Amino acid sequence: MKVLSNKQIEQKVDRLAYEILENNHEESMLVFLGINNNGLRFAKYLQEVYESIAKGKSILGGVRLNAANPLNDPITIDVDIKTLNGKVIILVDDVANTGRTIFYGAKPLMEFIPKKVEVAVLVDRKHKLFPIEVDYVGLSLATTLKENIRVELSRKTSKSVHLE
Repeated sequence: MKVLSNKQIEQKVDRLAYEILENNHEESMLVFLGINNNGLRFAKYLQEVYESIAKGKSILGGVRLNAANPLNDPITIDVDIKTLNGKVIILVDDVANTGRTIFYGAKPLMEFIPKKVEVAVLVDRKHKLFPIEVDYVGLSLATTLKENIRVELSRKTSKSVHLE
């Protein structure tokens, strides 16, 4: 079942970008870090909209981790950590479920001292098992544990979110 269409995702991303700007209007530079593939796609999309309304600059980077077993492989960040010191970091993922991926995705951020770390997701599910608070939410969705959220962001004009 489709829960968000392309148009609805565009509206949600616009709103999220404005919220991020409102909460960080004094910052000259933000850093958007997307977790794995879809998190990075969503971060890039959010960053583009943010830059268009803020008329400012930002950095885009990715965090790589094995979501199924986060301690099995190294968790890496593809941005020079020295450039992130003292910056506002927006950690981005497509879906927050238990909070585990975001929890472990924040691990590389402990290698430096950011000014502030905030979390943005397109869909937030209410099954948190880890101490993760999401600051920017496109859609809050109550689901059962057996249901799955599939987010399609790879095509420019046919983005969607499905509940399966």
